[in-house]
Amino acid sequence: MENKRIYVDHSATTPLKQEVLDAMMPYFTQNFGNASTVYAEGREAKKAVSLAREQVAKAIGADVKEIYFTGSGTEADNWAIRGVAKANKAKGNHIITSAVEHHAVLHTCQDLEKEGFEVTYLPVDEFGMVSAEDVKNAIKDTTILVTIMMANNEIGTIMPIEEIGKVTKAAGVILHTDAVQAIGMIDIDVNKMNIDLLSMTGHKFYGPKGSGALFVRQGVKVAPFITGGAQERNKRAGTENVASIVGLGKAIELATTDIEGHTAKLRAMRDRLIDRILEEIPYTRLNGHRTQRLASNSNISFEFIEGESLLLMLDMQGISASSGSACTSGSLDPSHVLLAIGLKHEIAHGSLRVSFGDSNTMEDADRIVDSLKTIVARLREMSPLYENVKNR
Repeated sequence: MENKRIYVDHSATTPLKQEVLDAMMPYFTQNFGNASTVYAEGREAKKAVSLAREQVAKAIGADVKEIYFTGSGTEADNWAIRGVAKANKAKGNHIITSAVEHHAVLHTCQDLEKEGFEVTYLPVDEFGMVSAEDVKNAIKDTTILVTIMMANNEIGTIMPIEEIGKVTKAAGVILHTDAVQAIGMIDIDVNKMNIDLLSMTGHKFYGPKGSGALFVRQGVKVAPFITGGAQERNKRAGTENVASIVGLGKAIELATTDIEGHTAKLRAMRDRLIDRILEEIPYTRLNGHRTQRLASNSNISFEFIEGESLLLMLDMQGISASSGSACTSGSLDPSHVLLAIGLKHEIAHGSLRVSFGDSNTMEDADRIVDSLKTIVARLREMSPLYENVKNR
Protein backbone atom coordinates (compact mmCIF):
# COMPACT_ATOMS: atom_id res chain seq x y z
CA MET A 1 0.00 0.00 0.00
CA GLU A 2 1.27 3.45 -0.92
CA ASN A 3 2.32 5.60 2.03
CA LYS A 4 -0.13 8.37 2.94
CA ARG A 5 1.08 11.93 2.51
CA ILE A 6 2.37 13.58 5.68
CA TYR A 7 1.53 17.27 6.15
CA VAL A 8 3.86 18.97 8.63
CA ASP A 9 3.55 22.65 7.74
CA HIS A 10 0.90 23.64 10.28
CA SER A 11 2.79 26.86 11.07
CA ALA A 12 1.92 27.95 7.51
CA THR A 13 -1.72 26.88 7.66
CA THR A 14 -3.96 24.26 9.22
CA PRO A 15 -6.88 22.29 7.77
CA LEU A 16 -10.37 23.49 8.66
CA LYS A 17 -11.89 21.39 11.45
CA GLN A 18 -15.21 19.72 10.62
CA GLU A 19 -16.90 21.31 13.65
CA VAL A 20 -15.75 24.73 12.43
CA LEU A 21 -17.07 24.11 8.91
CA ASP A 22 -20.39 22.90 10.36
CA ALA A 23 -20.70 26.12 12.40
CA MET A 24 -19.92 28.26 9.32
CA MET A 25 -22.12 26.59 6.69
CA PRO A 26 -25.52 28.14 7.61
CA TYR A 27 -24.03 31.64 7.21
CA PHE A 28 -23.18 30.99 3.57
CA THR A 29 -26.73 29.95 2.73
CA GLN A 30 -29.90 30.33 4.83
CA ASN A 31 -28.51 32.81 7.43
CA PHE A 32 -27.08 35.13 4.81
CA GLY A 33 -28.18 38.43 6.38
CA ASN A 34 -26.02 41.56 6.67
CA ALA A 35 -25.08 41.92 10.35
CA SER A 36 -25.46 45.71 10.16
CA THR A 37 -29.17 45.62 9.25
CA VAL A 38 -32.07 45.81 11.72
CA TYR A 39 -34.51 43.20 10.36
CA ALA A 40 -34.64 39.53 11.40
CA GLU A 41 -31.97 38.19 9.01
CA GLY A 42 -29.56 40.93 10.05
CA ARG A 43 -30.24 40.36 13.74
CA GLU A 44 -29.51 36.64 13.28
CA ALA A 45 -26.16 37.45 11.67
CA LYS A 46 -25.34 40.04 14.34
CA LYS A 47 -26.06 37.50 17.07
CA ALA A 48 -23.57 35.09 15.46
CA VAL A 49 -20.89 37.81 15.28
CA SER A 50 -21.51 38.69 18.94
CA LEU A 51 -21.09 35.04 19.98
CA ALA A 52 -17.78 34.84 18.09
CA ARG A 53 -16.61 38.03 19.79
CA GLU A 54 -17.38 36.43 23.17
CA GLN A 55 -15.50 33.26 22.19
CA VAL A 56 -12.39 35.23 21.15
CA ALA A 57 -12.50 37.45 24.24
CA LYS A 58 -12.84 34.48 26.60
CA ALA A 59 -9.89 32.67 24.97
CA ILE A 60 -7.45 35.48 25.83
CA GLY A 61 -9.02 36.89 29.00
CA ALA A 62 -10.32 40.07 27.34
CA ASP A 63 -13.60 41.97 27.35
CA VAL A 64 -15.91 41.59 24.34
CA LYS A 65 -15.67 45.35 23.68
CA GLU A 66 -11.92 44.91 23.15
CA ILE A 67 -12.19 42.49 20.19
CA TYR A 68 -12.21 43.73 16.59
CA PHE A 69 -12.50 41.38 13.61
CA THR A 70 -10.09 41.66 10.67
CA GLY A 71 -9.41 39.84 7.43
CA SER A 72 -6.09 38.29 8.52
CA GLY A 73 -3.29 38.34 11.06
CA THR A 74 -1.27 40.54 8.72
CA GLU A 75 -4.08 43.09 8.68
CA ALA A 76 -4.31 42.94 12.48
CA ASP A 77 -0.54 43.60 12.75
CA ASN A 78 -0.75 46.48 10.28
CA TRP A 79 -3.71 48.02 12.08
CA ALA A 80 -2.12 47.72 15.53
CA ILE A 81 1.14 49.36 14.48
CA ARG A 82 -0.17 52.01 12.08
CA GLY A 83 -3.19 52.70 14.28
CA VAL A 84 -1.09 53.38 17.37
CA ALA A 85 1.46 55.40 15.40
CA LYS A 86 -1.22 57.63 13.87
CA ALA A 87 -3.26 58.09 17.06
CA ASN A 88 -0.27 58.76 19.35
CA LYS A 89 1.85 61.02 17.12
CA ALA A 90 1.53 63.89 19.57
CA LYS A 91 3.28 61.85 22.28
CA GLY A 92 6.21 60.64 20.18
CA ASN A 93 7.44 58.84 17.08
CA HIS A 94 9.59 55.99 18.45
CA ILE A 95 8.70 52.31 17.99
CA ILE A 96 10.60 49.31 19.36
CA THR A 97 10.47 45.89 17.70
CA SER A 98 12.78 42.91 17.20
CA ALA A 99 14.93 41.69 14.33
CA VAL A 100 13.01 38.39 14.09
CA GLU A 101 9.43 39.63 13.68
CA HIS A 102 7.15 38.44 10.89
CA HIS A 103 7.34 40.67 7.81
CA ALA A 104 3.80 41.90 8.58
CA VAL A 105 5.44 43.77 11.46
CA LEU A 106 8.89 44.49 9.97
CA HIS A 107 7.64 45.89 6.66
CA THR A 108 5.02 48.01 8.43
CA CYS A 109 7.71 49.47 10.70
CA GLN A 110 9.94 50.13 7.68
CA ASP A 111 7.07 51.95 5.96
CA LEU A 112 6.57 54.11 9.04
CA GLU A 113 10.28 55.00 9.02
CA LYS A 114 9.70 56.56 5.59
CA GLU A 115 6.97 58.67 7.21
CA GLY A 116 9.34 60.05 9.85
CA PHE A 117 8.95 57.50 12.64
CA GLU A 118 12.04 56.16 14.39
CA VAL A 119 12.26 52.37 14.82
CA THR A 120 14.64 50.40 17.03
CA TYR A 121 15.14 46.80 15.88
CA LEU A 122 16.34 44.87 18.93
CA PRO A 123 18.79 42.00 18.41
CA VAL A 124 18.09 38.51 19.73
CA ASP A 125 20.32 35.92 21.39
CA GLU A 126 21.48 32.67 19.75
CA PHE A 127 18.08 31.11 20.50
CA GLY A 128 16.12 33.94 18.91
CA MET A 129 15.01 35.37 22.26
CA VAL A 130 14.41 39.07 22.90
CA SER A 131 15.56 40.33 26.29
CA ALA A 132 13.14 42.31 28.48
CA GLU A 133 16.19 44.23 29.72
CA ASP A 134 16.98 45.29 26.13
CA VAL A 135 13.40 46.50 25.74
CA LYS A 136 13.72 48.50 28.96
CA ASN A 137 17.01 50.07 27.86
CA ALA A 138 15.60 51.03 24.45
CA ILE A 139 12.58 52.92 25.79
CA LYS A 140 12.86 56.71 25.74
CA ASP A 141 10.54 59.69 26.20
CA THR A 142 9.34 59.51 22.59
CA THR A 143 8.55 55.76 22.63
CA ILE A 144 4.89 55.12 21.83
CA LEU A 145 4.88 51.40 21.00
CA VAL A 146 6.72 48.15 21.65
CA THR A 147 5.75 45.34 19.24
CA ILE A 148 7.26 41.93 20.00
CA MET A 149 5.85 38.62 18.77
CA MET A 150 4.69 36.03 21.31
CA ALA A 151 6.31 33.10 19.48
CA ASN A 152 8.48 33.02 16.38
CA ASN A 153 6.88 31.53 13.27
CA GLU A 154 10.12 30.08 11.90
CA ILE A 155 12.13 28.77 14.84
CA GLY A 156 9.33 28.48 17.41
CA THR A 157 11.06 30.40 20.21
CA ILE A 158 8.58 31.72 22.81
CA MET A 159 9.32 35.30 23.84
CA PRO A 160 9.22 36.54 27.48
CA ILE A 161 6.10 38.62 26.83
CA GLU A 162 5.00 38.71 30.46
CA GLU A 163 8.38 40.17 31.49
CA ILE A 164 8.28 42.64 28.61
CA GLY A 165 4.71 43.55 29.64
CA LYS A 166 5.93 44.52 33.12
CA VAL A 167 8.55 46.78 31.52
CA THR A 168 6.13 48.51 29.14
CA LYS A 169 3.46 48.97 31.82
CA ALA A 170 5.98 50.58 34.21
CA ALA A 171 7.11 52.91 31.41
CA GLY A 172 3.58 53.76 30.28
CA VAL A 173 4.27 52.45 26.76
CA ILE A 174 1.77 50.49 24.64
CA LEU A 175 2.64 46.80 24.06
CA HIS A 176 1.49 44.94 20.94
CA THR A 177 2.17 41.24 20.41
CA ASP A 178 1.75 39.23 17.23
CA ALA A 179 0.23 36.05 18.70
CA VAL A 180 -0.54 34.43 15.35
CA GLN A 181 1.51 31.29 16.17
CA ALA A 182 0.65 31.26 19.87
CA ILE A 183 -3.13 30.79 19.96
CA GLY A 184 -3.92 27.24 21.07
CA MET A 185 -0.27 26.65 21.95
CA ILE A 186 0.23 29.03 24.90
CA ASP A 187 -2.19 29.94 27.67
CA ILE A 188 -2.78 33.66 27.08
CA ASP A 189 -4.14 36.17 29.58
CA VAL A 190 -3.84 39.71 28.22
CA ASN A 191 -4.32 41.26 31.67
CA LYS A 192 -1.79 39.09 33.47
CA MET A 193 0.71 39.67 30.65
CA ASN A 194 0.01 43.43 30.42
CA ILE A 195 -0.66 43.19 26.68
CA ASP A 196 -2.41 46.20 25.12
CA LEU A 197 -2.90 44.89 21.58
CA LEU A 198 -2.81 41.32 20.27
CA SER A 199 -3.10 39.98 16.70
CA MET A 200 -4.37 36.56 15.61
CA THR A 201 -5.63 34.70 12.55
CA GLY A 202 -8.01 31.75 12.34
CA HIS A 203 -6.20 29.58 9.80
CA LYS A 204 -3.33 28.87 12.21
CA PHE A 205 -5.66 27.06 14.64
CA TYR A 206 -7.95 25.05 12.35
CA GLY A 207 -10.19 27.99 11.42
CA PRO A 208 -10.83 29.61 8.03
CA LYS A 209 -8.36 31.62 5.99
CA GLY A 210 -9.35 35.26 5.64
CA SER A 211 -10.31 35.55 9.31
CA GLY A 212 -8.45 37.48 11.99
CA ALA A 213 -8.90 39.57 15.09
CA LEU A 214 -7.21 42.38 16.96
CA PHE A 215 -7.52 42.83 20.71
CA VAL A 216 -7.32 46.51 21.71
CA ARG A 217 -7.33 47.25 25.42
CA GLN A 218 -9.97 49.76 26.44
CA GLY A 219 -8.39 53.21 26.72
CA VAL A 220 -5.63 52.54 24.19
CA LYS A 221 -5.75 55.08 21.37
CA VAL A 222 -5.80 53.40 17.94
CA ALA A 223 -6.83 55.14 14.72
CA PRO A 224 -9.47 53.48 12.48
CA PHE A 225 -8.00 51.14 9.89
CA ILE A 226 -10.67 51.33 7.16
CA THR A 227 -13.17 54.18 6.92
CA GLY A 228 -16.53 54.21 5.17
CA GLY A 229 -18.91 52.50 7.57
CA ALA A 230 -19.78 52.01 11.23
CA GLN A 231 -18.76 48.35 11.44
CA GLU A 232 -16.47 47.22 14.27
CA ARG A 233 -17.43 50.29 16.30
CA ASN A 234 -16.38 52.70 13.55
CA LYS A 235 -12.83 51.26 13.48
CA ARG A 236 -12.96 48.90 10.48
CA ALA A 237 -15.53 49.66 7.82
CA GLY A 238 -16.92 47.00 5.51
CA THR A 239 -19.70 44.41 5.68
CA GLU A 240 -18.82 41.74 8.21
CA ASN A 241 -17.62 38.40 6.83
CA VAL A 242 -20.08 36.58 9.09
CA ALA A 243 -19.20 33.00 8.09
CA SER A 244 -15.46 33.53 8.64
CA ILE A 245 -16.06 35.35 11.92
CA VAL A 246 -18.24 32.45 13.12
CA GLY A 247 -15.48 30.03 12.06
CA LEU A 248 -12.82 32.01 13.92
CA GLY A 249 -14.92 31.99 17.08
CA LYS A 250 -15.60 28.27 16.97
CA ALA A 251 -11.97 27.47 16.11
CA ILE A 252 -10.53 29.49 19.00
CA GLU A 253 -13.01 27.91 21.41
CA LEU A 254 -11.87 24.44 20.35
CA ALA A 255 -8.16 25.39 20.28
CA THR A 256 -8.11 26.80 23.81
CA THR A 257 -10.30 24.25 25.60
CA ASP A 258 -7.44 21.88 26.54
CA ILE A 259 -4.14 23.51 25.59
CA GLU A 260 -2.04 21.25 27.82
CA GLY A 261 -3.58 18.05 26.45
CA HIS A 262 -3.29 19.27 22.88
CA THR A 263 0.33 20.39 23.15
CA ALA A 264 1.55 17.30 25.05
CA LYS A 265 1.05 15.11 21.97
CA LEU A 266 2.69 17.67 19.68
CA ARG A 267 5.63 18.10 22.05
CA ALA A 268 6.26 14.35 22.13
CA MET A 269 6.41 14.17 18.32
CA ARG A 270 8.55 17.30 18.13
CA ASP A 271 11.07 15.96 20.65
CA ARG A 272 11.26 12.57 18.94
CA LEU A 273 12.00 14.24 15.61
CA ILE A 274 14.61 16.63 17.03
CA ASP A 275 16.38 13.96 19.12
CA ARG A 276 16.58 11.47 16.28
CA ILE A 277 17.81 14.01 13.71
CA LEU A 278 20.53 15.39 16.00
CA GLU A 279 21.65 11.88 16.98
CA GLU A 280 21.38 10.10 13.63
CA ILE A 281 22.28 12.75 11.03
CA PRO A 282 25.71 14.40 11.39
CA TYR A 283 26.36 18.13 10.82
CA THR A 284 22.92 19.26 11.99
CA ARG A 285 21.85 21.92 14.47
CA LEU A 286 18.59 22.88 16.14
CA ASN A 287 17.50 26.48 15.58
CA GLY A 288 15.59 28.20 18.37
CA HIS A 289 15.34 27.48 22.08
CA ARG A 290 15.34 23.78 23.03
CA THR A 291 12.53 24.01 25.58
CA GLN A 292 11.07 27.53 25.35
CA ARG A 293 9.59 26.77 21.96
CA LEU A 294 6.21 26.02 20.42
CA ALA A 295 5.17 22.41 21.03
CA SER A 296 4.66 21.89 17.29
CA ASN A 297 7.84 23.46 15.94
CA SER A 298 11.18 21.97 14.87
CA ASN A 299 13.66 23.99 12.83
CA ILE A 300 16.89 22.24 11.88
CA SER A 301 19.82 23.25 9.71
CA PHE A 302 21.59 20.62 7.64
CA GLU A 303 25.09 21.61 6.61
CA PHE A 304 26.34 21.11 3.03
CA ILE A 305 22.89 20.99 1.43
CA GLU A 306 20.42 23.44 -0.09
CA GLY A 307 17.01 23.70 1.54
CA GLU A 308 14.92 23.89 -1.62
CA SER A 309 16.31 20.59 -2.92
CA LEU A 310 15.55 19.03 0.46
CA LEU A 311 11.94 20.25 0.33
CA LEU A 312 11.41 18.99 -3.22
CA MET A 313 12.79 15.55 -2.40
CA LEU A 314 10.66 15.34 0.75
CA ASP A 315 7.66 16.27 -1.37
CA MET A 316 8.48 13.40 -3.75
CA GLN A 317 8.46 11.12 -0.70
CA GLY A 318 5.00 12.40 0.26
CA ILE A 319 6.09 14.83 2.98
CA SER A 320 5.02 18.49 3.00
CA ALA A 321 7.31 20.68 5.12
CA SER A 322 8.86 24.13 4.67
CA SER A 323 12.09 26.05 4.96
CA GLY A 324 10.61 28.84 7.10
CA SER A 325 7.81 31.36 6.78
CA ALA A 326 5.22 30.57 4.11
CA CYS A 327 5.06 34.30 3.39
CA THR A 328 8.68 34.34 2.21
CA SER A 329 8.94 30.89 0.60
CA GLY A 330 9.18 32.51 -2.86
CA SER A 331 12.31 34.39 -1.83
CA LEU A 332 15.82 33.15 -2.55
CA ASP A 333 17.27 35.17 0.32
CA PRO A 334 18.12 33.27 3.51
CA SER A 335 15.73 33.70 6.42
CA HIS A 336 16.19 37.00 8.30
CA VAL A 337 15.40 35.05 11.49
CA LEU A 338 18.22 32.54 10.97
CA LEU A 339 20.68 35.30 10.10
CA ALA A 340 19.61 37.20 13.25
CA ILE A 341 20.52 34.22 15.46
CA GLY A 342 23.99 34.14 13.93
CA LEU A 343 23.83 31.50 11.19
CA LYS A 344 26.02 31.88 8.12
CA HIS A 345 24.20 32.29 4.81
CA GLU A 346 25.06 28.83 3.52
CA ILE A 347 23.85 27.11 6.72
CA ALA A 348 20.69 29.22 6.84
CA HIS A 349 19.94 28.09 3.28
CA GLY A 350 19.96 24.44 4.38
CA SER A 351 17.22 24.70 7.00
CA LEU A 352 13.99 22.77 7.40
CA ARG A 353 10.91 23.66 9.45
CA VAL A 354 8.64 20.81 10.53
CA SER A 355 5.46 21.91 12.33
CA PHE A 356 3.21 19.13 13.60
CA GLY A 357 -0.57 19.23 13.92
CA ASP A 358 -3.49 17.29 15.34
CA SER A 359 -3.57 14.69 12.55
CA ASN A 360 0.10 13.71 12.87
CA THR A 361 1.39 10.63 14.67
CA MET A 362 4.65 9.40 16.16
CA GLU A 363 4.95 7.13 13.09
CA ASP A 364 4.92 10.29 10.94
CA ALA A 365 7.81 11.71 12.95
CA ASP A 366 9.81 8.51 12.46
CA ARG A 367 9.03 8.33 8.74
CA ILE A 368 10.19 11.93 8.29
CA VAL A 369 13.52 11.19 10.01
CA ASP A 370 14.02 7.98 8.01
CA SER A 371 13.35 9.87 4.77
CA LEU A 372 15.67 12.70 5.80
CA LYS A 373 18.54 10.31 6.50
CA THR A 374 18.36 9.02 2.92
CA ILE A 375 17.74 12.40 1.27
CA VAL A 376 20.44 14.31 3.20
CA ALA A 377 23.02 11.60 2.47
CA ARG A 378 22.13 11.72 -1.22
CA LEU A 379 22.29 15.52 -1.44
CA ARG A 380 25.59 15.63 0.41
CA GLU A 381 27.12 13.18 -2.05
CA MET A 382 26.59 15.90 -4.67
CA SER A 383 28.17 18.62 -2.54
CA PRO A 384 31.84 19.52 -3.11
CA LEU A 385 31.88 21.12 0.36
CA TYR A 386 30.89 17.84 1.97
CA GLU A 387 33.48 16.02 -0.11
CA ASN A 388 36.18 18.21 1.46
CA VAL A 389 34.90 17.43 4.98
CA LYS A 390 34.82 13.68 4.28
CA ASN A 391 38.38 13.71 2.97
CA ARG A 392 39.88 15.56 5.93
